[in-house]
Amino acid sequence: MKLVAKTFHGLEQVLAGELEALGATNINVLKRAVSFDANKELLYRSNLQLRTAIRILQPLTTFKARNDEELYRAVKAYDWSPYLRDDQTLAIDPVVFSRFFTHSKYVALKVKDAICDQFRDKSGKRPSVDLQRPNLMINVHVAEDQFTLSMDSSGQPLNRRGYRTKEHPAPINEVLAAGMVMLSGYDGSQPFLDPMCGSGTIVMEATMIAARMAPNLKRKEFGFMRWNNYDESLWKKIFDEAQAQVRTPPQRINGSDMALSAIDVSRHSALDFGLKQYIDFEVAPFNEVLPKGKNGIAIMNPPYDERMKSKDIVMLYTQIGDQLKQRFSGWNAWVISSNFEALKVISLKPAERHTLFNGSLECRFQKFDLYEGTKKRRVRNAPDHHPSQS
Repeated sequence: MKLVAKTFHGLEQVLAGELEALGATNINVLKRAVSFDANKELLYRSNLQLRTAIRILQPLTTFKARNDEELYRAVKAYDWSPYLRDDQTLAIDPVVFSRFFTHSKYVALKVKDAICDQFRDKSGKRPSVDLQRPNLMINVHVAEDQFTLSMDSSGQPLNRRGYRTKEHPAPINEVLAAGMVMLSGYDGSQPFLDPMCGSGTIVMEATMIAARMAPNLKRKEFGFMRWNNYDESLWKKIFDEAQAQVRTPPQRINGSDMALSAIDVSRHSALDFGLKQYIDFEVAPFNEVLPKGKNGIAIMNPPYDERMKSKDIVMLYTQIGDQLKQRFSGWNAWVISSNFEALKVISLKPAERHTLFNGSLECRFQKFDLYEGTKKRRVRNAPDHHPSQS
């Protein structure tokens, strides 16, 4: 079967790599998505194991429509009986980018009516709507007049791992956090630090990677479990294999933040999720944080100036650069921010740049190689400076 895994802009290649590692074939990178060929086992594994996927969709039919009558006829003409019974429930999830259809809820209503009317015409009964736990969640993607209808095998978005038990003012999406950790090359063998960890999302994703823990191992239900062809014994086999792979990380994972309330949220999440024994949290401002160990990886998501005054943000990013240069020799540091001007005052040349989106904000995710001894060598080998060269 053909499947499509949805992701965020900038993480498509990371997701493609994950799929290749799982054994997927015919992998094609799309815009904010990756398509691939799979069987039922890989469908189940993808939902359990993929860190950078938001949803796994199974496309069913495509067609063109420019008005509600064409839409209704095309949906009703497709045979829905292999996937749904008249005594079951459905829900429609519309994603609409079209000049012909400007209201996503109206598109969802027409699709629902067409499917239900097909069953009513055959048996006199029709499926009902259940927005919380439907037997079949149908994703409707509309690009101008091109429709794609897919079964959503995930149900709730896959970023909802289950460890975010308390609210935090500005949490980073779990899929984005996992993608950042994977882009950094972290595999658990190095020390890891998030010195501005907030509610701990980046730390939690790094810990799961280090522990070889499937990101959705604690999740109780997926959409495919309510499908008519659900194979419970196959799922149990896949789940048991994933559970057996979990290990104790070879290095400690560290997270710190200046706000006690944020650290409290982080500790609570890690404790509830069974990962607290692998993580050291501390309350400390960034300028007091010392790296634990050598040649580690630090990832940070500092404020972007959404709520801070410009002079404060310049001071903060200058401080980030100073601290990295002075205390993190031998480490690789990664910083994500939508404030491109503030990133410049870090005053370090990025070794890598990636464009990612944190919500609607376009961000740069930049790597800084902090080589041991580099600064001294550069000073010693620097050419003499003459006023005429200024």
